[in-house]
Amino acid sequence: MSEMMTGAVSPLNGKTIATGFATVAEVGLKGMVSLRADLGSKALAKALKALGLKTPAPREIVTEGGRSVAWMSPDELLVLCGYAEAAGVATDLEKALAKEHALVANVSDARAMFTVAGARADEVLMKLCPVDFAALKPGEMRRTRSAQVAAALWRSGPEELSLICFRSVAGYVMGLLEVSSRKGGEIS
Repeated sequence: MSEMMTGAVSPLNGKTIATGFATVAEVGLKGMVSLRADLGSKALAKALKALGLKTPAPREIVTEGGRSVAWMSPDELLVLCGYAEAAGVATDLEKALAKEHALVANVSDARAMFTVAGARADEVLMKLCPVDFAALKPGEMRRTRSAQVAAALWRSGPEELSLICFRSVAGYVMGLLEVSSRKGGEIS
């Protein structure tokens, strides 16, 4: 029986490449729930509190107890959680915001997440993204592009950056990150 018939698989099955000056890894299955609503709503604040989170400030990502919530735009948040709990998180948010003008969507299977780790992780993404990495603070979310692909990124650790893109371009993004992690970005 194929993997597709037995359950969900991540875009690149958790592929990791450590041949350059940074380690590039596809995170594997990750729960992601997109939420469009009035970010100043009391109902939203209460719904996020029930998840152990708070409404992030503009361009902020807040992490508590294994879950994160990222500010994506003036009316959009992205909740990151375990893959298995994403459907429940989406259902809980829908119920909590039933009387609000809001849209909740489990986008876990439509996105891919990568980490770039190592002392020179910034250099990998500097080659691809128009972002001032020297000014990118811990806890700051940035929506940008990686080459010509829409992406969101943040510092997820002292020497680690995380990047989210559409699942359909995961192989392309992995290739970009892998080549960019080589000295000079040379193709071997």
